[in-house]
Amino acid sequence: MFENKFLKQRNLPNSSSAWSYAKTIIPGGGQLLSKKAERFLPDQWPSYYQKAKGYHVWDLDNIKYADFAQMGVGSCIHGYANPIINKKVIKSIRNGSMSSLNSYEEIELAERLLDLHPYSSMARFARTGGEACSIAVRIARAASGKDGVAFCGYHGWHDWYISANIQDSENLNNQLLSGLNPDGVPKELAGTTFPFLYNDFDSLDIIEKNKTNIGVVIMEPIRGVPPLPGFLEKVREICDKIGAVFIIDEVTSGFRTNAGGWHLLAGVNPDMSIFGKALGNGFPISAVIGTKEVMENATKSFISSTMWTERVGFTAAVANIDMFLKEKSHEKLIFNGKMIKSAWKNSAEKTGINVSVSGLDPLASLKFIDGNENVYQTYYAQEMMKVKFLVGSSAYSCANYSSSILKKFENNTSEVFDKMKKLIDKGEKIENHINGGIIKTSFKRLNG
Repeated sequence: MFENKFLKQRNLPNSSSAWSYAKTIIPGGGQLLSKKAERFLPDQWPSYYQKAKGYHVWDLDNIKYADFAQMGVGSCIHGYANPIINKKVIKSIRNGSMSSLNSYEEIELAERLLDLHPYSSMARFARTGGEACSIAVRIARAASGKDGVAFCGYHGWHDWYISANIQDSENLNNQLLSGLNPDGVPKELAGTTFPFLYNDFDSLDIIEKNKTNIGVVIMEPIRGVPPLPGFLEKVREICDKIGAVFIIDEVTSGFRTNAGGWHLLAGVNPDMSIFGKALGNGFPISAVIGTKEVMENATKSFISSTMWTERVGFTAAVANIDMFLKEKSHEKLIFNGKMIKSAWKNSAEKTGINVSVSGLDPLASLKFIDGNENVYQTYYAQEMMKVKFLVGSSAYSCANYSSSILKKFENNTSEVFDKMKKLIDKGEKIENHINGGIIKTSFKRLNG
C-alpha cells in the first residue's frame, strides 16, 4: 500500500516545507521556473495549493490567500475555477475529452481567432506557449527555406531558443532571465540564432548582416514598455526585404489589453502570431495563426502530437474568448491593473520608499530602487503573506478582483512600506527582519 512519507512526517503548520521535500524527488522541485518558492519567499512561500477559486488560493494547511502574485502565471484572467468556463469543460469531459475522431471545438476556436485577426487564414494548436513557439519557428523555417532565427524577448525552453547561449552565455540575459544554461542543447546549433534588443534600432543590424541565413524573425510586441514609434514597422520592413517570416509572440501579452493580440492595437500585421497563457483561462491550450501562404508549410514538416487533439483546451478557449468579448474583460483587466500600480505608487509616496512601477496595466511590475532590491522585495512578500496576500515583483491582473480587495491590497501595502521605512530610518538592516532566505532571480542562482 502507498505510504505518503511526507504527510506522515509533517507536523508543521507551514506547508512551505513540502517544497523542500519535493526537491528530493523532483529535479528542481517542480515543472515551472516561475513557480519556484525561491523567486517569491524562500523557506516561507506556501508553494502548493489544495483549492483555487476566484482570486483566492488555499494552501495545504487550508490558509486562504488573495493572489496578487501571478494568477496562474497569467493564465487565469477570469479567475480560478470560473463557473461558466468550468461548466463547458465539465460537459466536454462527460461527453469524452478524447476520441479516435477529432474535436469539433478546434474548428470553433480556429474560427474565433481568425475572425479576431483578419490578416490570418489558418491555425494550428498545441498545449503550451513554448510548444507553440517551436511549432511557429518550424513552419517559418519551412516557408522561408532558411534556418537562422532572429529573436527578441522570451520564447520558451526549447533547443532553438536556448542555443543562443552556446555561442555567448550572456545572449539571453537581456531578454528576460539571466544565466540560462544551454547544457543538453546540441552544440551544433551555435550560430543559428541571433538576438536583438527591444526598442534598439541599431541592434537590428544583426538581421541585415545575416540576411542570407535568417529566415525567421520572432519577437514579443510589448512587455515592460510599448515599442518606440516605428520599431515594429522597421522589423516588418526588414523581414519583407530579406524574405524572412515575421512572427509575433503574444503568449504573455495576448488577451489582456484587447481581444486578441496586442499587435492589433499597434496596427502591424505579422505573418504569424502565437497565443497561450490567457487563451484558456488556466486550461492547457496554445495557438499559432497566420497567413495561408506561410501556414500551409506546416504540411511540409512533421508537426503532430496526440494530446494536441484533446478536447478540454479547445472547449475552455472557446468559452473564455466568448466571455472576454461579452464582458469586455480587457477593460476590467486594465482598470484592476491600474489600481495595483496606484497602490504601489501611493504607498511609496506616503512612506518615502523609492520604487519603480512599470509594465502593461494588466501585467504590472514593481522594483525597489534603493538598497538591495531582492532584500526589499523579500520583506514585502513576507509581510504581505502575514496578512494573507501573495505578492511578487509583478502582478498579472484578474478581471474578478473586487473593489474591496483592491483597497485592502493598497492599505496593507502602505502598512508594509511604512514598517520598512521605519526600519531603514533606524539604521537597521532589512535582511535581519526576514525569517528565511532572500529571493533569487537568475537561473543559475535558482538552480544552484
